[in-house]
Amino acid sequence: MSDETRPHGRYGYSPLPRRPVYDWPGGKRLAVYVALNVECFAFGGGLGAELAPGGPQPDVLNYAWRDWGNRVGVFRLAALFDELSLPASVLVNSRIYAECPGLMEVFRARGDEVVGHGRSNAERQGTLAEDEERALIAEATAVLAHAEGKAPAGWLGPWISQSRATPDLLAEAGYRYLLDWCHDDQPTWFRTRGGGRILSVPYPQELNDIPSIVGRKDSGSQFAEMIVDTFEEMRAASEAAPLVMGIALHPYLVGQPHRLRPLRRALAHIAEARDAVWITRAGDIADHAMTLPDGMVPG
Repeated sequence: MSDETRPHGRYGYSPLPRRPVYDWPGGKRLAVYVALNVECFAFGGGLGAELAPGGPQPDVLNYAWRDWGNRVGVFRLAALFDELSLPASVLVNSRIYAECPGLMEVFRARGDEVVGHGRSNAERQGTLAEDEERALIAEATAVLAHAEGKAPAGWLGPWISQSRATPDLLAEAGYRYLLDWCHDDQPTWFRTRGGGRILSVPYPQELNDIPSIVGRKDSGSQFAEMIVDTFEEMRAASEAAPLVMGIALHPYLVGQPHRLRPLRRALAHIAEARDAVWITRAGDIADHAMTLPDGMVPG
């Protein structure tokens, strides 16, 4: 079979209206989580989002802009989460622990979930040979496990990058769920080789500040309006089926004061509705889905 016609083989087609209906904890139907991406980048090479078109390397303008997120913006976001009593799933590059000592202690003290996010966002894992990708996953996992006292349960590849073998490698490395696929509004079981499986938890690409602010050049206010509109639409839709709403944030983008102010308004709007929705972490969503009877979660 050619690559042009080869299916991924991870899950079957399952239209949302025909699925069994279940509840999240407390009888709630909409689960909301904040995914905070804490990332580091190479100086003088590699990948990285741009504030402005980059010049010759070393591209100081864009490197320093991204580095501001780890020196300033990330702490403003942590303070905002404290202010609104919001939990977070922190998607962290393993090299953050060496390059930004003391940063992750802020989120450890808050009790936030730590999710594997590769070594650095200067690279993609999906372009690696299988042995190299396995080594990347093992290296990043070992750093997080040593620092946090336990291995992460979830993974998001740098730049949402996967090879055809990534779900297999993650399952074999002990991961319980992945975040890379945005194909659904409910968790989905992925088949892995050897008869195994790994859960896919919905991760947002629309409600994500990089595609919105960097890609489409939306303002901070437009991105905040997207959050509120998505929340209200999904809250109404969740009356018919349980749904997951993720919000993907990067400190060097929404930590900026002119974007932080509208983001505060949007997240406060969600926090005010905490009695009606489940404000949680990606790993808690995965844990609940795994307790459901067979057939309730599509796959």
